Amino acid sequence: MPDITKPYKVTAGDFIFYFNDEEIAAADLIQKSPTEFNCIKDHCSVNAVLVTTNSTNKKCSIAIDGETFLIEIKDELDQVLDNMGFGLKPGKVLTNIKAPMPGLVLEIAVSDGQAVNAGDKILILEAMKMENSIAIPVNAVIKKILVAKGQAVDRGQVLVELSPL
Repeated sequence: MPDITKPYKVTAGDFIFYFNDEEIAAADLIQKSPTEFNCIKDHCSVNAVLVTTNSTNKKCSIAIDGETFLIEIKDELDQVLDNMGFGLKPGKVLTNIKAPMPGLVLEIAVSDGQAVNAGDKILILEAMKMENSIAIPVNAVIKKILVAKGQAVDRGQVLVELSPL
């Protein structure tokens, strides 16, 4: 179960850790070179080497004592997108954006045929008197907008069809 007081989720293999800004700031971490780090926790010293990094999908691999670990880091937005069903698994292609909740379309920020980048706002959906900005999690082209401003939508209803880049 996610810890909402700790906005960073770090997955290393089968292990999941949650951190907040205070815990990260309090870490006794020393950068020895651009790829080498030392961390001291509970009187134990650990040396780590950054082997690979991919900032686009927030993944990296680190080597500790000759063993390499694949790490994935998700911030609050990434976790919200996952909970809303927008998170992507490797190899999965996103072909549409669905309503995460029932609501009313207040604004449509894109048009058919428009190229959009990950993080761009697609539309604003009002639900329970709150405005929810719906952003796209991947680069794509808007194939077809299936809703209109002022339209009521149901949870899971397809709002926008996409063509992957």
